[in-house]
Amino acid sequence: MNCGLIIPTLNAGKNFETLLEQIAAQDLPLKKLIVDSESTDDTVSLAKRFNFDVLPVQRKNFNHGATRQLALEYVLEKFSISAIIFLTQDVLLYDEKTLSTLIKIFDADSTVGLTYGRQLPHNGATLEAKILRQFNYPAESQLRSLDDKKIYGIKTALNSNSFSAYRVDALKKVGGFPTNAILSEDMYVAAKMLLDGWKIFYNAAAQVYHSHNYTATQEFHRYFDIGVFHSRERWIRDTFGSAEGAGKKFVLMKLKTLWQENPLDCIGAICRDGAKFFGYRLGRLEKFLPKSLCQILAMHKNYFK
Repeated sequence: MNCGLIIPTLNAGKNFETLLEQIAAQDLPLKKLIVDSESTDDTVSLAKRFNFDVLPVQRKNFNHGATRQLALEYVLEKFSISAIIFLTQDVLLYDEKTLSTLIKIFDADSTVGLTYGRQLPHNGATLEAKILRQFNYPAESQLRSLDDKKIYGIKTALNSNSFSAYRVDALKKVGGFPTNAILSEDMYVAAKMLLDGWKIFYNAAAQVYHSHNYTATQEFHRYFDIGVFHSRERWIRDTFGSAEGAGKKFVLMKLKTLWQENPLDCIGAICRDGAKFFGYRLGRLEKFLPKSLCQILAMHKNYFK
């Protein structure tokens, strides 16, 4: 299967060269592209050194959906590929077979439109970050169709923009990535594919390292953006159910684990969970808020400019 790889970048940081070395060591031939938002460090020169094409975009115009669609169209115009992998700049690959393992399902099952892999916590991840990775990325693989929404609810359309691959024909059929998404463009495409009859494969055997130690303030901004997305794409909640049920289940499980390991960690976790809740609720109400206030509350502030 001919495969492409796209990584959106902005000042990719100290681990980016390691990621590029890992990609170069993969046992899968790739057509490689970074779509770069005016990096001021050595991101672009590093990518060129590792034989990546570079597609520059203005930082002020970056959009989670539209920028990925632009990069996709660039790759499809230049190369003949049948699958496209998306990574973010902050992942590290597990081994030299990570990417080939991820896309193997496309040859094995023609009904699968997208696949995403397991995320393991980075070294230095907090216990809370580790628990989140265990909750969202379990050790068992899953094959999900639209019928499974009775079991998984909104998590039926779970996907990852950090480590996922798409069958190009399926991605084209659902119209590609949304042109104006503040984030969660991955869930948007997953939901569209499920409604179009495709299946999603969570591949626990394909693994990367990826996690964040967010502060309460960062969680507030991030969940404000998620609330904006769910408000503007209400059809996803109408089809699969609300996010609150899955969120409550995770919070209870997390607090139980933290209490057993270190009760003091529960204090910070409760603060962060409160920030998530209020951020999400405010995001859901964004159409009633002044755009200037939304810019302050959002993580992706350019979205409201």
